[in-house]
Formats: sequence, C-alpha cells, structure tokens
Amino acid sequence: MCWSATADLVAGAGVAAVGVASVAQVRSGRDLLLAALPLLLGAHQIVESVVWDAGGGSGPATVVWAVIAMPLLAVWVPAGVWCAAPPHIRRRLTILLAAGTATAAALAYAIATGPVTAEIRGHTVGYALDLAHPAVLVAGYLLATVGSLLLSGDRRLRALGVVVAVGASLCFALWRLEFVSTWCAFAAVCSVLLLDWVRGRRAAQRLSSRPA
Repeated sequence: MCWSATADLVAGAGVAAVGVASVAQVRSGRDLLLAALPLLLGAHQIVESVVWDAGGGSGPATVVWAVIAMPLLAVWVPAGVWCAAPPHIRRRLTILLAAGTATAAALAYAIATGPVTAEIRGHTVGYALDLAHPAVLVAGYLLATVGSLLLSGDRRLRALGVVVAVGASLCFALWRLEFVSTWCAFAAVCSVLLLDWVRGRRAAQRLSSRPA
C-alpha cells in the first residue's frame, strides 16, 4: 500500500503469515472469516507490489487491488463480525452488513463499468475510480467496516475498531489523494490485533469447554 514494491511485498508476506497463524488457531467456524482477514490483506499488499512494478496504470493488478480494497472488504468485514457475534448482537449488525452489501454492489458496478487507474506518487500509490456519489459510498464503506467492529459486542474487536477509525482519520488528513491505499496499509497492520482476538477467543472457548 505504501513506500515501494519491496516494502509492499515484504509487508504483505508478513501480514499473510499473521493470517496463517490466525486461521491455524481458530476453534470455531464462526470465527474463520475474521481470522482469515489478514490473509486477504497480505495478498492485497502483494498485489500492490505488482502495481508498483508496472508503474501504475490500469492493468489487471490495479483492478484486482481495487476489487479487494473496495467491494470485497466492504462485505468481508461486516460479514465476519456478524458470524462471530452472539445472536443478540447480530440483529444490529445485520443493518451494517446490509449497508456494506449495498456499498459493495455500487463499488463493484463502478469497477466493472469504468476504468480503474493507479498512479505512483512519490512513495505512495493513488487510485482513481469514477464514482457517482463518492461521499455516500465512503460513508457506507466506513459504516460497514469500522461500525461493525465498534458494535461487535467484543472488547478486542471494539478496540480494533477504535484503532482503525483513528488510523483512517489520520490517513485521510495526511494523504487525501492516496487515502484508500494508505488506509488499507494501516488496516493490514491491524492484523496483529486480529491475531490477538483469535487467541483470546480460543482461550475463552477452551475455558468454557472444561467440565465444571
């Protein structure tokens, strides 16, 4: 997401390794989607290393990067939180999952019908996509992703939501033209917090399964 092709490649491999560790420690299928998120984010950074090597442009790597960053994550995160949440929390999360699905549909349509371009800007990559209502889509995207974490009912996921929200704000303030790229890089760093969440869930499930 930032700095150089080498940095993206190395960081992507590291984040993917965190994802492997997270998935390996899952004890419940309900946690699998969130546990696998670092795998997706690691692959995402590796894809961007290809964008760097291509000098930007509108090639296949740019399109794949956009598909992961925009429609896929808009659904993946709220769906993962919904799956992991207890039944009484899922009711409120359903609204955020619906918002993410609607946002993802609009983003997917924009990617399918219009060119997605990448431009190397110093040590960052800027992506351009023609969106009819960008402010609405960004709001829907953040509501679905950050909002679902904050309303998850899980202490660790709420903390992750706060960290991601602060990171998104900083990225937008500092790198407006490269917001999507830098924000996704920050989200990848948060994969370590997801690993901690998986470990905490595993420990809690182990304790609950012990005979009284």
